[in-house]
Amino acid sequence: MPDLPDLIVPSRFRGPPSSGNGGWSAGAIAVHAAHASLDPATGPGQRGHASPWPAVSVSLHAPPPLDVPLTVEEAHDGGVVASYDGRPVLSARCSHEPVTDVDPVLPDEARAAMSSFVGLATHPFPTCFGCGTGRDEGDGLRIFPGRVADAADDNGEQRPRVAATWTPDASVAEDFHAYADEHPRASVPVTWAALDCVGGWAGDMDDRLMVLARMTARLDSLPVIGEEHVVVGMGRGRDGRKSFTSATLYDADGRVVGSAEHLWIAIDPADFA
Repeated sequence: MPDLPDLIVPSRFRGPPSSGNGGWSAGAIAVHAAHASLDPATGPGQRGHASPWPAVSVSLHAPPPLDVPLTVEEAHDGGVVASYDGRPVLSARCSHEPVTDVDPVLPDEARAAMSSFVGLATHPFPTCFGCGTGRDEGDGLRIFPGRVADAADDNGEQRPRVAATWTPDASVAEDFHAYADEHPRASVPVTWAALDCVGGWAGDMDDRLMVLARMTARLDSLPVIGEEHVVVGMGRGRDGRKSFTSATLYDADGRVVGSAEHLWIAIDPADFA
């Protein structure tokens, strides 16, 4: 594999005030892992802008630092790892496990649910790029998921769901992949960010503070700039400090843009930096 470029998480894409949004950071390293999976004869720049991206699983080993270069290297398992000061921050590899879609929610229902978003009353990370209430329009994504009707999981058990609408702003448009059509689309890291926080709020974020530990996402396309989308999250249970969730992003025609599964770890707010 040729030398990989450093990964930088700009401060715009923060989650907590001093570290990167987990979904954006995971999506940024996922791009490296997906490129590494291509045939060398094809070249990393040839993956289509709106064509499917392989499922990639990303583990977050430490809060991603902002505005500093993370060294990206090939890992022994065929994936890639991003390190800072000699310590791993993110690792990623392509996954062959299926990523399950969450049942859709109609746009009107998702739009109405946003008024019940519990983060409007109290939010652990109002600076968060994905769901922060302290971010302005056109700066953060301002995805505010509220409760909607429960739905059955793969085992037939009823699980809680949340949903919100999201219209990608022109400032998050992709700028380096080949376009598959005339529509500008959001970048891969931004799409991962849109699939991130909705999982936390579908899980236990209103009950206990959690951080993203692992995220696996499959992108069937990329979201069109200026088009209203619906993002739906589902809680899938907990095991001690661990919580499991999933999310799916739908376009204006009800087609799946991408889906993700998450592992969250409950933390003591006093210990989080």
